Amino acid sequence: MTAHPGLTTAEVAERVAAGQVNTLPPRSGRTVWDIVKANVFTRINFLLMVLFIMVLTTGSWVNALFGVLVIFNAGVGMIQELKAKKTLDSLAVVGEGHPKVRRDCVTVELARDEIVLGDVIELVPGDQIVVDGEVLEAEYLEVDESLLTGESDPVDKAPGAELMSGSHVIAGTGAFRATKVGADSYATKLTAEANKFALTKSELQGGINVILKLITWLLIPVGLATIYVQWDQVGTWQQRVLSMVGALSPMVPEGLVLLTSLAFAAAVIRLGQQQVLIQELPAVEGLARVDVVCADKTGTLTENGLRFGELIKLSDADCGAILAQLAAADITPNASMQAVAAEFPLAGDKWELTSLAPFTSAKKWSGATFAHASYYLGAPDVLGAPDSAEAERAEQIGATGRRVILLGQGELPVDDPAAPGQVTPLALVVLEQRVRPEARDTLAYFEAQDVAVKVISGDNAKSVGAVLESLGVQAGEVVDARELPEGDAFAEAVDTHTVFGRVTPQQKRAMVAALQSRGHNVAMTGDGVNDVLAIKDSDLGVAMGSGAAATRGVAQVVLLNDSFATLPSVVAEGRRVIGNIERVANFFLTKTMYSIILALLVAVAGLQFPFYPIHTSVVGWFTIGIPACLLALAPNVERARHGFLRRVLNFGLPAGIVIAVSVFISYMLIRPAGDDVTLRFQATSGALVTLLMAGTWVMVVTSRPYRWWKVGMIVFCIFMWILIYAVPVLLPWFPIVCSNACQGADYLFMIDPRNPAMMQSGIVIGLIAMAIIEILWWSVGWITHERRKFWDFRPAKQDAQTPHSLNR
Repeated sequence: MTAHPGLTTAEVAERVAAGQVNTLPPRSGRTVWDIVKANVFTRINFLLMVLFIMVLTTGSWVNALFGVLVIFNAGVGMIQELKAKKTLDSLAVVGEGHPKVRRDCVTVELARDEIVLGDVIELVPGDQIVVDGEVLEAEYLEVDESLLTGESDPVDKAPGAELMSGSHVIAGTGAFRATKVGADSYATKLTAEANKFALTKSELQGGINVILKLITWLLIPVGLATIYVQWDQVGTWQQRVLSMVGALSPMVPEGLVLLTSLAFAAAVIRLGQQQVLIQELPAVEGLARVDVVCADKTGTLTENGLRFGELIKLSDADCGAILAQLAAADITPNASMQAVAAEFPLAGDKWELTSLAPFTSAKKWSGATFAHASYYLGAPDVLGAPDSAEAERAEQIGATGRRVILLGQGELPVDDPAAPGQVTPLALVVLEQRVRPEARDTLAYFEAQDVAVKVISGDNAKSVGAVLESLGVQAGEVVDARELPEGDAFAEAVDTHTVFGRVTPQQKRAMVAALQSRGHNVAMTGDGVNDVLAIKDSDLGVAMGSGAAATRGVAQVVLLNDSFATLPSVVAEGRRVIGNIERVANFFLTKTMYSIILALLVAVAGLQFPFYPIHTSVVGWFTIGIPACLLALAPNVERARHGFLRRVLNFGLPAGIVIAVSVFISYMLIRPAGDDVTLRFQATSGALVTLLMAGTWVMVVTSRPYRWWKVGMIVFCIFMWILIYAVPVLLPWFPIVCSNACQGADYLFMIDPRNPAMMQSGIVIGLIAMAIIEILWWSVGWITHERRKFWDFRPAKQDAQTPHSLNR
């Protein structure tokens, strides 16, 4: 067969000039402009900036501090997401496949976006077909198109056949010419979908969206009522504007969206530093929910390479020469054949080859038909009778953890549809496999975290079980996948057993589906083409960086360092993000609900709103902002559970009602009857104490279980707002730093705590609100059957995200 030389340099330049290049969307799915728009041009920012400008017109810059924070938050969000984008893009370049393209009669590796129309691209097993094309050369070429058509059987491809991007090679070799590139190629759609940097198909984002919709519908009537009532109050227009903005600004949950984005972006950056590529952002959430990890033995628990162990002859045939010829004939040798080739190099001329059958995981054998005979190399219990002496001996050796393959001579040519047929055993080839040194700690970590590990392998079942036993794992009954029942019994067997051998690619896929049908969140790890279907169907697909390009292409997470030991850090990072966002969501939902309800109560009563923007800013800083930022990035090893929205609403709604009613009662009890400005600010200060105490207690209960650093955070926040109240009392000479709009308040924060009666009333009602919130927190836990933990006694060093230290 004549090899096609490929394009010349001049032809490539012509196509580049014509725009016939395989232009792909950004690897992270977002451009810089997309990130800027998402952080700056939002409805929330627009509303807050309108309020910010309104406050500036009053001349009271101190009340406009919330607007400065909005600008700061948008800047921080952009910087963090741009760093995440840079991390994703740089890792994606390392993790993606580089097709081998013929240029000027020379084969070179190129990035996918360097391919042009008409390029000739070479194919070997494991390659992902990145552009559409037409087959030019084919040597036993088989392509898996199941991701496109749903058909599981491999498709033979001869010269002239069409290739679709998104499929992958499972056997044989060949070359094809690119006929569709860039936007015309299906690969572009796959890239955009697989690497999209967005919170799609996410329970967390779905719950947050529901919260935002609920708040939006409440904001409209309450906001209009607030504007009407506050504009009708006595006082200067500046005071009316400040009261109106003081009521409206805390209703907007700007921090919830910001901290969610920051937490996800920080996770991408942290995992990137550990050579973990997150190809779909929702995968971070999936990491936290995993309770079953399905792992292939080879490449995860054992190293990829194999070493020759021994040759056990079963006949007088020259087995060494036969093995050398088989290895020389194999155009795409797997790890087993590479070990054989290293031990038995070809000494003479190649035998005349008439047909070849490359190895596939589905049939579990390879072979070659020469002019004088057909030879097969594969699983002893597949090529021979399972109860034969050779199969029993192979199983005994496999029970020690070594891999055994059978060399046999067949009566049928290897390309016969009925192959292998009757095979005469010639020898057993024993191969050594080295256990990864970090595998023991990794498995121990998952056991400590209540995550089940299912080892699913195409090798002999007892060999797989022996490897697990060597790692200190009680494998229990080892299951031969060929003997698995069907239907519900299949799902039961997969759920109750740990080790499976002789598993086909279709069975791997069925096992993932069976575990999912039992309510499990399944992570599937793998590196070979035989893992593609199972990885695609799992809740979290994890591929090894050195694995097949097709496997990396469908996985949501790629371990670029090829280390299974990285997976605990990946799972821990997901738990940190999801657990902490749920904790932070309680803060912001509570704040928004009490702001809306308090504004509604004040509007119904026809009163002036008790707080100015600076007051709600103080509350936001020390009961929400500072603790939320710290808690959003804190260690958290608890496995995420479904029901995020329900749990947040269970506490956030009643807590918001308690705070709003408490503050309203406090304000009504101490509100002065006249228009004395000094008394008005003293009443505001008393009601603000109630709000600070109740809001602080939400922070206190939501921060549980306590660690020493959390206690320090709580003490700092309480100290700061107490200090704000103490300054006017301890330093009566403190200068006035505000405009005429805040006449009567001789202090930067417009607080006057020098009325003992009003302060005492505010404190008493605040204590009552704290007690109710405490009871509410325990009651919600009891009703929802959630375990409430007061203190976490783990040493601080166990926060490190390694299998040696995480919650061991």
